[in-house]
Amino acid sequence: MTNTLILGLMASTGLFAQSLQFEVASLRASDVRSQDQSVQVGLRMDGSQAHIAKFTLKEYIAMAYKVRSPQVSGPEWISTDRFDLNAKLPAGATANDVPEMLAVLLAERFQLKIHREKKDFPVYALIQDAKNPLTIKELAPDDTPQTAGLNIAAEGSAKGVSVNLGNGAYYTFADDKFQFHKIDMQTLAYSVERYVDRPVVDLTQLLGRYDITLPVTQEDFQALLMRAAINSGVQLPPQALKLLDGGSGASLFAAFQKVGLKLDSWKSPLDVIVVDGGLKTPTDN
Repeated sequence: MTNTLILGLMASTGLFAQSLQFEVASLRASDVRSQDQSVQVGLRMDGSQAHIAKFTLKEYIAMAYKVRSPQVSGPEWISTDRFDLNAKLPAGATANDVPEMLAVLLAERFQLKIHREKKDFPVYALIQDAKNPLTIKELAPDDTPQTAGLNIAAEGSAKGVSVNLGNGAYYTFADDKFQFHKIDMQTLAYSVERYVDRPVVDLTQLLGRYDITLPVTQEDFQALLMRAAINSGVQLPPQALKLLDGGSGASLFAAFQKVGLKLDSWKSPLDVIVVDGGLKTPTDN
């Protein structure tokens, strides 16, 4: 947590001058016009180029300060408008440096005023189920070179979601089931929380990678898709929101238990990034 604390102090005291910065960065409102119902979002790295598509300011702040989206608090507008970022990393920088450079950019272009505090959150603890043996098998290590840093790209529509997590890991949520490939538990927790009503914290103490299938009912499939859209800041019409009433999510919890895992309701203190003020539209590139 030391690095994120330093970033928070720098944001509040204006000490960004000595920080690593993007060499060039273009931050513009996303083109939300589309001829279909699909959505493509996420971070892609192409050599020294970083591309982030259709993130809300809330999602950018979460990435910059290494917290989950529910841990960012502020005016409603940080969860509405979406922006695209195209940036060039300075020589020697990697994807691991993107959050720090992003924090600098957001402070400059949105003139953000923020502070950090602790808050108790209802969370789901991802744990090993004491009543059901673990049935998933740890995958053998492979010799594929691992790419440093984060490289997440997502595509989604009413039919489902496909997310490339980088380094050969991915998951799909379609045809009434989650299918995870080469997933570690921390990433599993982070991925699943997009579909539920609270943050998910990995407490399994499992360090390997796994292939996992989690089937859900058709009613829960629709409700979980709606929850993911809401958690991403998508404004849904009332008729779509009714789908949330049709599914309880119980089948997802049951699917976890069948593979020897469990989502347990807890309370936990988490860092919160509070946006006290800023510009709704970034300054010119």
